[in-house]
Amino acid sequence: KEAWLTVDSGSPLSAISSSRREHFRLAGIGPNSELPARIQVNDGFGKLAIAHGFQLGMLTLRDEPVVLLDLNGLSKASKLVNDANVDGILGADVLLFLEAVLDCQARTLTLKLNPGRPGRAPGTDYRNFNSVKLHVTDGYNLYVNGAVNGAPARMMVDTGAPFTILHHAFVQQLHVATRKTDYVAEALNLKVQGIRVARIQKLSFGAIHIGSGVVGVRDLGGLVQTPLPRGVPPFAGLLGGEILDRDHGIIDFGTRTLYMRK
Repeated sequence: KEAWLTVDSGSPLSAISSSRREHFRLAGIGPNSELPARIQVNDGFGKLAIAHGFQLGMLTLRDEPVVLLDLNGLSKASKLVNDANVDGILGADVLLFLEAVLDCQARTLTLKLNPGRPGRAPGTDYRNFNSVKLHVTDGYNLYVNGAVNGAPARMMVDTGAPFTILHHAFVQQLHVATRKTDYVAEALNLKVQGIRVARIQKLSFGAIHIGSGVVGVRDLGGLVQTPLPRGVPPFAGLLGGEILDRDHGIIDFGTRTLYMRK
């Protein structure tokens, strides 16, 4: 059955809307399975289910575990831009396994039919791009190390976030002024919160330099489940879709590299 999936590098696991479980005939986790019956997602939990056939173009994954989540917030956002209802999320677990290449500006997703075999995705040309290494945690979160206004920062690369959002506690430490807006931000298993905005002077990741601009600000503490190791820059927020689109971001999940046009 046809499904409309959000390609979300910020989601460690692929998910299906809990309201669509019967429609897609997803199987439950058996009592003898090595998989847990439920798994933590941000500040909440979601049940696991099995998609016996998970087809992506010419490729079909068999007995693929997915987490069942309330995706009403994603569906509401899709309706605002006249998009189809969202049935689920294609997360970092599948994107990393299939060594995907996601071109955020060209709106193309390339998957490897034979993961592990050497060779880049066809049509990829990284001339005139700068690159930075992606750090992938055991929980399949993708981070880049960089700086905000010169202060060391670690940001999650999140194509599921329409806009770049900084963690409120991090912004407070920078002593950057924020102002209130009429907008709210909704994230999976996190409380709906009002969005504030702040103007930052410089955002950089290695040789990738992004000029001044306005970013969202909210409490993102629920996204970080474990303390960061010593010596790692503090968690600063989400590198979202508007910058990845504008600066032609390309995420190579196989080589774990983020490219952005010079």
